[in-house]
Amino acid sequence: MPLTLEIITGERRLLREEDVDEVVAPGSLGELGILPNHAPLITSLTAGELRVKQGNGVEEYFISGGFLEVHADEVTVLADAAEHGSEIDAERAEAARQRALQHLEQASDADRARAQAALARSLQRLRVLEHRRRRGASGREMAR
Repeated sequence: MPLTLEIITGERRLLREEDVDEVVAPGSLGELGILPNHAPLITSLTAGELRVKQGNGVEEYFISGGFLEVHADEVTVLADAAEHGSEIDAERAEAARQRALQHLEQASDADRARAQAALARSLQRLRVLEHRRRRGASGREMAR
């Protein structure tokens, strides 16, 4: 039996998809893969790329952190913020990276962690874009 996946943020339900073959998420202790019949699980997520595999297609999403729950072949991602790879604006993501680098150079010790987190988020968003570009037209996307 395939997985059902929901990605939810405070603002919207980004995705509800049935017949998902695999979900690969950026767990706080490393990347984790969820397949059908996975044991029940609740874990925290870090900023990174969430990949959804369905048939021959793969969809990439950026999530900025949150939680993932697996229960009875249902996977729920409660994300602080999330966006489909096609929603990411490359210029805006690059500008965020540049701002984060500037803040990091000028940050006091108290602000350094916040600047590092902003840099990590911007780099992960750019990573999602790069994966979509590499896959290009040859990759098959799922219907959203």
